[in-house]
Amino acid sequence: MVDLSVRVGTLALKNPVMPASGCFAFEYAAAVDFNRLGALVTKSVTPKKRIGNPTPRVAETSAGMLNSIGIPSHGLDYYVQKALPHYQGYDTPLVASVSADTADEFAEACERLSVPGVAAIEANISCPNLEADGQAFAMSPRDTFKAVSAIRRRTRVPVWAKLTPNAIHIAEIARAAEEAGADALVVANTILAMAIDVESWKPKLGNIMGGYSGPAIKPIVVRMVFQAARAVNIPVVGCGGIQTGEDVVEYLLAGATAVQVGTASFLDPAAMARILVELERYCETHGIARAAELTGKVRIDPQLTDRWLRFAQQSG
Repeated sequence: MVDLSVRVGTLALKNPVMPASGCFAFEYAAAVDFNRLGALVTKSVTPKKRIGNPTPRVAETSAGMLNSIGIPSHGLDYYVQKALPHYQGYDTPLVASVSADTADEFAEACERLSVPGVAAIEANISCPNLEADGQAFAMSPRDTFKAVSAIRRRTRVPVWAKLTPNAIHIAEIARAAEEAGADALVVANTILAMAIDVESWKPKLGNIMGGYSGPAIKPIVVRMVFQAARAVNIPVVGCGGIQTGEDVVEYLLAGATAVQVGTASFLDPAAMARILVELERYCETHGIARAAELTGKVRIDPQLTDRWLRFAQQSG
């Protein structure tokens, strides 16, 4: 019997598989037993009610999906009073994802989310920072530190900082989040991208550009997980293009402690349950007693020098 349990900081998970924020809702209970998952990560909530971006909001590509949802939200009060009770009957930890426009708004929102039933808060600092002309918090070490440290001062709930793959030096961003008090990192959100309809000559998204997700981005994010995990001493949760149990293994070998599944669940609502079966089968086949033993075990050729590894941590 394979032990799939892992620890993300102080949080004990039954296994390393959980949904990605924005790709999961209570309705998925019809396709997946929530008690089988490592954690439940809800869609990002904003402090106030928010409509979201103009339509169309989603566009399919040959190797993934573009989205520009714009984080529509009913606001924090609705989330605490109406959304949280849906998950109270499960023994799987709930991770509440939050998005805000400024560091102070992030801090206030996370304080209000520090309620019974919330096991951890995922701070979506890959969203636009109005204090930096709309550039995502996680694009700079300074803004990352400012946002995470503001949050840390206002809550004792474990904080996971969700980073953006659009940052050039992911290791520097990761270190800034750790120094500011993050308990874990989520690497990463979607990659900024664009698609054009060649018949209408118009962008396929109503907001022109959006986030690219799916299997095509996996090698990029695996590289970022590898770099981030070697730059910090806190757990890294990998997110990007996971479709199979072997994809999970690849992320763990790169340095992830756990993973989040996003686009695959749109294609198959039961994808996470299947991925768990495939992960357990892989471990059984390869004689691995504990999934946690895979974390960071990628085999690097000893001829590669420390100088190369330092470069790998710093370069994009």
